[in-house]
Amino acid sequence: VTGALLNPDEVTYHRLLEVFFATHDPTTLNRQGADWGTRYRSLILHTGDDQKDQAEAFIRELESTGSKGGPIVTEVVQLEKFYDAEEDHKQFYLNNSASMYCQLVIKPKVDKVRGEFAEHLR
Repeated sequence: VTGALLNPDEVTYHRLLEVFFATHDPTTLNRQGADWGTRYRSLILHTGDDQKDQAEAFIRELESTGSKGGPIVTEVVQLEKFYDAEEDHKQFYLNNSASMYCQLVIKPKVDKVRGEFAEHLR
């Protein structure tokens, strides 16, 4: 979101959690597909107790349904400091959509969001 504030009247925190868990594997520790290391961990950074409680309740619900096929390893941690992305990472998919990484890794996730959450997109 590049530092923009979310308008909760347009997209709820719960909807963000739905999109987050629909577009990555929260059951693999420090790994997403072929990418591995702590930078690829499943992590939610919250800004207050309400967000923390909602995220933890959402994870408990996912675990109770077994819909993810294994234990959820997503960390829920207080946001300490926000770091703006480096310039070459901003709009990465839009600027590099023809690259093999974008085609094989990012495009299927973008397509999934467009398909499952189309009513929330502009």
